[in-house]
Amino acid sequence: MAKNMVLRESVGLRYFTFFYLYIMQGIPSGFALTAVYNYLVGSGLTAKSVGTFAAIVGLPWTFQFIWGPLIDKFQYSIIGHRKQWVVLTQLVACLASLSLLLVRNPVAQLGLMGGVFFVHSVFASIQDASVDAIAISVVPPAERGRVNAFMRGGYLLGWALGGAVLAYVLHHGGFRPAALVQSGTLLVLTVLTFFIKLDRADRLLPTFGQAGRAAARAHAAALNDDEQNPSLRWLFTELWRAVVERYSLQAFGIIFLAYLAAYLFGNAYNYHLIHTLHWADADVSILQGSWGSVAAFVLLLGGGVLVDRLGTAKLQYWVLAGYAFFLLVFGALAPFWHLRAVGFTGLVLMNVADPLLSVAAMPALMAFCRPKIEGSQFTTYMALVNLCGVASSYLNGWLLEVTTAPVIGLACGGLMLVLVVAQRRLRVQPQLVAQG
Repeated sequence: MAKNMVLRESVGLRYFTFFYLYIMQGIPSGFALTAVYNYLVGSGLTAKSVGTFAAIVGLPWTFQFIWGPLIDKFQYSIIGHRKQWVVLTQLVACLASLSLLLVRNPVAQLGLMGGVFFVHSVFASIQDASVDAIAISVVPPAERGRVNAFMRGGYLLGWALGGAVLAYVLHHGGFRPAALVQSGTLLVLTVLTFFIKLDRADRLLPTFGQAGRAAARAHAAALNDDEQNPSLRWLFTELWRAVVERYSLQAFGIIFLAYLAAYLFGNAYNYHLIHTLHWADADVSILQGSWGSVAAFVLLLGGGVLVDRLGTAKLQYWVLAGYAFFLLVFGALAPFWHLRAVGFTGLVLMNVADPLLSVAAMPALMAFCRPKIEGSQFTTYMALVNLCGVASSYLNGWLLEVTTAPVIGLACGGLMLVLVVAQRRLRVQPQLVAQG
């Protein structure tokens, strides 16, 4: 079986691999930021306390601009370029997940629980940076839209499992059984990673001792000058040049603000349903992880095909316009949010926002990335996107004390309209048009 599991040689294996690797990232995120987050709101904690917890969980993901250069600095390995980072961080993340068994009462031990989730997020974010760098290096440009859809779809499925399934376990079995289910699932998927090769010549496992050192020397000697590990100085210099290039800077600015608006309203709306409209937190988690995830998954797969056919800029424009329309109209319908059908519809459509933004924006960000620094550059972009999530969690803790979710929704809709105009006026780079 392992002989046929070579990533560069199989389209289907690429889809499957990046799908399940992102499931691994989605499960802990869904557990912490949907199941546990909603559980804490339902337990009566203040918006500031819950927002601080969510910010702590997400904070390590903003450090990805640090991990990228380190991954690119030591990217070459006999088990597959950058694969050593994926395997190592998966193993440590599993151990961190098992450490959640130390938590008996999530509300009373909020600090301990937040600290353990923080440690897990550190290694999960390094894994994410390594996986993204591998994807950019092995996936042909013509496949990137569809592969990105599978990646986001995997993350969404993982989020659904963590948010809905583990929410059910949390409410009916307790926190420790939920943490145990998460840890066991991550361990099984980690074992699978060992059997997937990037290139046919890669080893499944490294060799240690004298034989290992000899194999490493032979591997290093086989690399040409372009494949040698670059210096950190060169990496940071090239990374700075790539990030501040005028077009990519303007295009990323639009993407950054779009994510910020989506996250701000998403967090505020969840809190409003549970705290103000008194929905059961388990119901919100399960609805997000079931119907919301199904709708988003279907749109993701369709969006992956569209981005490969229409081009990233055109699809991104329509996604921004559609989300601006939703925020403004749904914000105006705030007096009817208490109706179950209206509230449920808003929850489903809100769940679709992040995946649609991702399927439209991620191929564009991949296209901006330059050879040999693709890991550093893409993880820098992702660190800033993740900063949106952390900042929105913390900001909502303050905003909801002085205003309401409907006002936040209307303000975010106004920001989206400005971004639609900016996207329209932005001159599209020729290579991005060609990739469509």
